[in-house]
Amino acid sequence: MTNVETVKQAYAHFATGNIPAALEFFDAALEWNECVGMPFVKDDGVYIGPEAIVSKVFMNLPVYFDGFNIAVSEIFGADDRVVMVGHYQGTNKATGHAFKANATHVWTVRDGKMVRFFQAVDTASINR
Repeated sequence: MTNVETVKQAYAHFATGNIPAALEFFDAALEWNECVGMPFVKDDGVYIGPEAIVSKVFMNLPVYFDGFNIAVSEIFGADDRVVMVGHYQGTNKATGHAFKANATHVWTVRDGKMVRFFQAVDTASINR
C-alpha cells in the first residue's frame, strides 16, 4: 500500500465511524498538531500517541459539534508526505452556527504508519 493509499484508507474508516480501524494506521508515537483555535484545545494542541488523540480530540468532537464530518476534496502526496484538502462541516453547539470550514492536513507516513499530523483549519468559521 502506498502512503497516499494508507491515508485514504484511514479517512475512509473515519468517515464510516470505524475509529478502531483508522487507529490501526497510527504509529504508537504519532505526533498530532491540532489548531489551537479549535474550541476544545486548552493547551498547545500537540498530542502524542493514539490514546491522547482519542481522548483530547476525537472524544471532544461530539461534545462541541453536531454532525461533525470531514468532506475530503483531494488527497495527494510525495515521498513520506501526504496532504488532505477539504472542509470540516457541522454545527457548533455553543453558538448554533452551521459551518463549512477550509481544512488541510499534512501527514508524514513511514513504513505504513502515520507518524505526524499537522492541521491547518479555518477556526474562525467554526467558532462563529
